[in-house]
Amino acid sequence: MKKKILIITGVALVVFAGVFFWLNSRNRTLSPSGTANGKIGDLEINMSYSRPSVRGRVIFGTEEEGALLVYGKYWRLGANEPTSVSFSRDVSFNGNRVPAGKYRIYAFPGKDTFEVVLNTEIGMWGAAEPDYSKDLLKTSIPVVRLDKPVEQLTFYVKPSGSGLNIVIYWADVGLSIPVQ
Repeated sequence: MKKKILIITGVALVVFAGVFFWLNSRNRTLSPSGTANGKIGDLEINMSYSRPSVRGRVIFGTEEEGALLVYGKYWRLGANEPTSVSFSRDVSFNGNRVPAGKYRIYAFPGKDTFEVVLNTEIGMWGAAEPDYSKDLLKTSIPVVRLDKPVEQLTFYVKPSGSGLNIVIYWADVGLSIPVQ
């Protein structure tokens, strides 16, 4: 009898592990990982994120519109793991002083502006909201409406004057965050 229970338990654990790994790989296939990196002088920015696709959905909007990302609600700026950004030196992030280091970056989408936040809590997984007491700063970034929608979330780090811009495109939304 004990042998039968052990066999059933073992089979159940193997099936559970298989389902877990299948779901995890499926999520990563639907939202593959991406990076965006840039360097100018002694300033280097490295970003790590996951790249969901529009796939016919309403991405930004209201609950009544059935939007995936509802205006005013937390968004991890990607999928799977929270998006991270690192700075090689102290920077000005949209006019706000930020020490060199690695941060979680997330947003609260809006129709005309996104509230973009840097948070010191890193290494998390999933859609869970961060510990807001670890927010370093919150800043407003104006939305630029794109003429041609972008299917898959894409980040760029582009030179701009003496600094770099973190540029985000997805659906019909563009954001550009100046970093000096």
